[in-house]
Amino acid sequence: MSSPQAGAARLLVRALEAEGVEYVFGIPGEENIHFVDAVNDSSIRYVLVRHEQGAAFMAEIYGRLTGKAGVASATLGPGAINLQLGVADATTNSTPVVAISAQVGLDRIYKESHQIVDLVSLFRPITKWAELAPTPEALPEMIRKAFKTAQTERPGAVYLAIPEDVEAAQVSPDLKPLPLNVVRPQEPSPAQIARAADVIALARQPIVLAGHGATRARASQALIHFSEQLGLPVATTFNGKGVFPDDHRNALGAVGFMRHDYVNFGFDEADVIIAVGYELQEFDPVKVNPKVDKKIIHIHRFPAEVDDHYPVEVGIQGDISRSLRALAESVHRRFDVNGTGRKIRDLMAEELRQGRSEDGFPLSPRRIVADIREAMGRDDIVLADTGAVKMWMARMYPTYEPNTLLVSNGLSSMGFAVPGALAAKLAHPDRRVLAATGDGAFLMNSQELETAVRENIPITVLIWEDDAYGLIEWKMDLEMGRNSNIRFNNPDFVKYAESFGAKGYRVTSAAELLPTLQKALSDDGVSVITVPVDYSHNLQLTSKLGELTDAL
Repeated sequence: MSSPQAGAARLLVRALEAEGVEYVFGIPGEENIHFVDAVNDSSIRYVLVRHEQGAAFMAEIYGRLTGKAGVASATLGPGAINLQLGVADATTNSTPVVAISAQVGLDRIYKESHQIVDLVSLFRPITKWAELAPTPEALPEMIRKAFKTAQTERPGAVYLAIPEDVEAAQVSPDLKPLPLNVVRPQEPSPAQIARAADVIALARQPIVLAGHGATRARASQALIHFSEQLGLPVATTFNGKGVFPDDHRNALGAVGFMRHDYVNFGFDEADVIIAVGYELQEFDPVKVNPKVDKKIIHIHRFPAEVDDHYPVEVGIQGDISRSLRALAESVHRRFDVNGTGRKIRDLMAEELRQGRSEDGFPLSPRRIVADIREAMGRDDIVLADTGAVKMWMARMYPTYEPNTLLVSNGLSSMGFAVPGALAAKLAHPDRRVLAATGDGAFLMNSQELETAVRENIPITVLIWEDDAYGLIEWKMDLEMGRNSNIRFNNPDFVKYAESFGAKGYRVTSAAELLPTLQKALSDDGVSVITVPVDYSHNLQLTSKLGELTDAL
């Protein structure tokens, strides 16, 4: 028998090692057993998951937190197709992922046969690049291209299909992984900096909108300096939360809520929007520029998407930190964060204070947010799953460091938080990790609790339980005054957690939540906490915001 060390599968693993891959998240199949076996003899840890969708979400969150492409692996056919939601989520959230699956052999891929699906065609619309490896000799080049493509701005997912006969083939020992070449961000154009400085100098009331791209570029310190140097208020998108600390005197909070929120009044009064690392899929620009009457300065590593409500007056393409510093040096004027900005911060702070004192049961969403904030450290990580949970957390959870509150705001996929929490803990083992999820989203990927227990990855899951798809109920009640087809029954989540070997807790009063969170987060294991939530506060909130028709 030929040595697996001389096989294409081993070459593939060596190429992944050369890219710095630490984890492969996946499920083996008959058609990629040589690859999975070769991982065992490498420095890479294969994390066996319970569903390929979970593997893709893990790869996405790992890529988002590290900037290095996370790797998801699956077999052909249904296994590969199950990767697609997480892959699409990564691309729409500008996150580097390399998805690799098996494919039928080249000896039968051209004809109707068992488990044949044109996977490359399926993945192309949701990736930056998708291709099939035609020969084992192509693997070094294709892996290098995959990682370079995934990690280059704007980052996203790529997909490679490896036919089973290619994966099992023998290769020349002379074949080696290609050396890495990192794309360096360019300096901003001095002419564009000068044009932007002129726009700001003539502005009446400029405002900064920071997005996910600023987080990826690690531009937090440059953004803080820019804001302080010019005296400008800063709002973030949901995906950008933390890139500008919410306890900074110039912070306005996050835009992204379904109604005209406090922070929106900062945009209502602005005449210039300085968009820093903002991408349109994060938040529709019509919500901050409805009359198309604001001048927009776009600062990013790549040009802005075309949109009628996002007419770019000046585009600065280059390294974000360098662009901000150059612009700060070129603007010889200082603004004052006016009374509206202070009022916005005071209103949001008051909501959090109110939440701390709300003792009703089931718990108000504000109380849950307030207790999560008190239980978590400044750089601990919370993943807020899609649904009403996301709306409450992204809107009012104070965030102080980049990538410490993670949401899906590109595709807004439900079910990412539990598998994503595993990847977050692997990426940052020194930080505590909490998955905040609705009961609907939880059961979409709850099987990954078993993965967390088996792989000894300590996470805490907080289930907001209302026996319904709460966000859809909220939307139906707002728009139609009634709701339907949103209610379901839940298992006993405590017993469910314990059946996987995790610890289970049920909160039975408002006073129990914080100590239960603190206990679970300090435990070196997997914990699941169920907290009943009173979503009657949803309509109370939107009704209150709907009455804010004038500037604050």
